[in-house]
Amino acid sequence: MSTAAASAAGTWKLGDLEVNRIGYGAMRLTGNGMMGNSDGTPIDRDAAVRLLLSAFEQGVDHVDTASFYFSPLRSANELINRALASWSGDVVVVTKVGPGRDPSGEWLTMARPDQLRGQVEENLRQLGRDHLDVVNLRRNGPGTASIAEHFGALAELREAGLVRHLGISNVRPEHLAEARAIAPVVCVQNSYGLDWRRADESGMVDLCREQGVAFVPYFAIAGRRREAPAARERDVRVHTVARAHGATPAQVRLAWTLHRGPHVLAIPGTTNPGHLAENIAAGALRLTEEELVLLDRQV
Repeated sequence: MSTAAASAAGTWKLGDLEVNRIGYGAMRLTGNGMMGNSDGTPIDRDAAVRLLLSAFEQGVDHVDTASFYFSPLRSANELINRALASWSGDVVVVTKVGPGRDPSGEWLTMARPDQLRGQVEENLRQLGRDHLDVVNLRRNGPGTASIAEHFGALAELREAGLVRHLGISNVRPEHLAEARAIAPVVCVQNSYGLDWRRADESGMVDLCREQGVAFVPYFAIAGRRREAPAARERDVRVHTVARAHGATPAQVRLAWTLHRGPHVLAIPGTTNPGHLAENIAAGALRLTEEELVLLDRQV
């Protein structure tokens, strides 16, 4: 399958910011995942910047990051800052707040509402910006606790001009309703993929489409392995579809998520230039109705 620009998947608007549906997730650049299961030596700093610039050159115009994406040697935000310093095009930077880590990398409890401004300002410093394009409030833990106080605090920062648009992450439909009653929500970022469909069970994917909100799945390729590199593909259905298109299993998994609706964006992360090109090319992969039925079948 030949390489295609990120625009092949079409576009969607995050508020007034139009982006190609294929983006890039920066977490794996640091060599340290949320749960530590992708720990490893990060790629060379210059190589990381070249990878980001290559993504931009191929049409990726939105990146997902966070100030807590860091390891002893790398910070995702600072790598993005360095890449953007030598890039003349527009790139929407989507970051998130709520969770936090101390300087040694130990995870802290969920930030209080009055601590969110400090997290926003830390992202601003690291990214070298005077405002953040999109900030997602990431909810910690399972529970169904209210997010109103936290989201209200972010809405105040939006009114103050520090943040342009707001989103929410790791949430259920009731949280979307709660947030939308306070301020506009441009995106919902939840774990979702062929093998992990809780956002279908809860109705979140369809709800976002109905309300004009972008649904942004993470772990769309790795699935239950989360931040770890995708395991060797064992799903016969995925192999069957991949062979029919001359594509890779990872491309099929990405294409399947994109086929869930024009409001679905993709933010696959990688440190491999070849995989980056393949991920971007997945936006041009068009699955047939028969293939979608095959992949949708629960096993």
